[in-house]
Amino acid sequence: MSVTEHNIGRDGETAGNSLFQARAAVRISASPQEIYEVISDLGRSGDWSPECLGGEWVSGAPGAVGSVFRGENLRSEKVVAWAPVVRGTWFTESEVVAAEPGRTFSWAMRDSAGRKQQSVWGFDIEPLDGESVLTHRFRMGAPTEGIGGITSGMTSEERRRFFREWGEKIEKDLETTVARIKAAVEGG
Repeated sequence: MSVTEHNIGRDGETAGNSLFQARAAVRISASPQEIYEVISDLGRSGDWSPECLGGEWVSGAPGAVGSVFRGENLRSEKVVAWAPVVRGTWFTESEVVAAEPGRTFSWAMRDSAGRKQQSVWGFDIEPLDGESVLTHRFRMGAPTEGIGGITSGMTSEERRRFFREWGEKIEKDLETTVARIKAAVEGG
């Protein structure tokens, strides 16, 4: 089982309550608790993320609501190559906003002043017939500091193109991430 969908607003306007949202799901032969132990360890995210190389907890108890994680990321020159997105290695900070063992784990990206943005990544786990369904999701309610900088000088058509191509990239990243988590969890 693999499901992926994304919804993007046109011309930087919200699509429903979101500027952008995407999700991918996969069925995994493991308990929700086993999966949760893997997904809530953001330091291991480099094992499955196409962009995040890993990182470290900088405040709070690892994986607890309110804790802050500093992630190291690497983006290819090919990603939305025509747009002024960050290339190479860069760092982000995020704050855990939900942590329910065996059910859900999510974090909000922070801006350069340390404020939570409306950019939330997360995982949801549901038991199903002795296995589990893992859903990886992303939602951007309003442009982040970074997205605002990228799109500020764009025309309406360029913004539509950017969000379409960015959506395709996020969709592929979510699919890759859940597939790699499935392999890691089921492989041992």
